[in-house]
Amino acid sequence: MTDDIVASVVRQWQAVKPGLDTGPMELIGRINRCAALLQQAEDAPLRAAGLTRAEFDLLGAMRRTDRELTPGELARETFSSGAAVTKRLRALQDSGLIARRSDARDRRVAHVGLTDTGRGLVDRLLPEQLAYERSVLSGLDEETRTGLSGQLGELLVQLEGRLGGRR
Repeated sequence: MTDDIVASVVRQWQAVKPGLDTGPMELIGRINRCAALLQQAEDAPLRAAGLTRAEFDLLGAMRRTDRELTPGELARETFSSGAAVTKRLRALQDSGLIARRSDARDRRVAHVGLTDTGRGLVDRLLPEQLAYERSVLSGLDEETRTGLSGQLGELLVQLEGRLGGRR
């Protein structure tokens, strides 16, 4: 098996500091490198539709809950800041994919929902995006993907419990 970039970095550290425990670097470094490469891949189906991953995440949150959400709820659903959600919602509204309405009792509260165009786009793009992601992971067999998913899920639960991020 060919060494990855993290293995090379670990070897360099071990040469300079032989007693150094590089175990955490080996795991976290690989997770970070995988995340960076996946972000660089840029989700071809989304890009072709003129969407960013973050915009699609907002649309997806509205579609999977199948109801209007407030910007605050969308921020929690997508692990985004309020300011980032506001900016993305403006772009999605300008594209005709979402509609906003003010709350009847409190004008400061907005409710955001998919338009028919937005719903149709999500329903069309989701299978394409999943097929794209499946192809990105095609070098791993089913057993490896399932095991890795389970292990990453365990790590995520641990990190959410210790570092926050729980909803």
